[in-house]
Amino acid sequence: MNKVIIEKNGPIKTIWMNRPEKRNALDSELLREMIEALGAPVAPEDRVMVIRGKGDVFCAGLDMAERSKSAGDGKASGIEVMLRAIELCPLPVVAVVQGDAIAGGNELALHCDIVVASQKARFGMSLAQVGLAPNWFLAKKLMEVLGPVTTREMLLLGDPLPSTKLHALGLIARCVPADQLEAEATKVIDRLAANAPLSLKAMKALTVRQLEIRDGIKHDDVDALVVAAMQSQDAQEGMKARLEKRTAKFQGK
Repeated sequence: MNKVIIEKNGPIKTIWMNRPEKRNALDSELLREMIEALGAPVAPEDRVMVIRGKGDVFCAGLDMAERSKSAGDGKASGIEVMLRAIELCPLPVVAVVQGDAIAGGNELALHCDIVVASQKARFGMSLAQVGLAPNWFLAKKLMEVLGPVTTREMLLLGDPLPSTKLHALGLIARCVPADQLEAEATKVIDRLAANAPLSLKAMKALTVRQLEIRDGIKHDDVDALVVAAMQSQDAQEGMKARLEKRTAKFQGK
């Protein structure tokens, strides 16, 4: 069974993450298939790209069982390639978030141009609870979309935030009751598909380029802190505790 399903409906291309039994956790195979789907040439008739997850959860982030086998070097590797492909996609990208979007799943949703979420969904980065930290690329998207206050709350506490709160703060575009999600998503997607395609491509390119100012900021010292956290004993303990469904015992080592 393919871990990514691609559907075409006229000008609308939908990419489904198809690993519902694992909460659409991003293992290496799912990441590879996502990168291939996102990197495929845009057809002349394509107007909108939609990203969705099968099952009750949008995406639980990087597969913890797979990730715990490596200490990490501070680089996001596959997931960063996937997220950058969303940023650079010339089409508007819509995330339809029916359930929780956690860690890499949160980044995946927030890298999309428009988020349409169910009121049941939660968005979060639980890295502090397992001894990890986001790298520069991942953190700058949080600052860009959420702003410093909500980014600090999400990162430092590690508890997921309800979609209703993010919508009330103007941080995601749409948030509706679960039974209205499909209708609202269709309305947004159809509106995009009906708009002038050259205008949309120009606007997408403008918004991406104007926000690249942070790329020139020196951050080698911050990168070193991130790598130290990811290679720490605490990180190994945190991931092991999460897999064993127990409370981690951190020692600052």
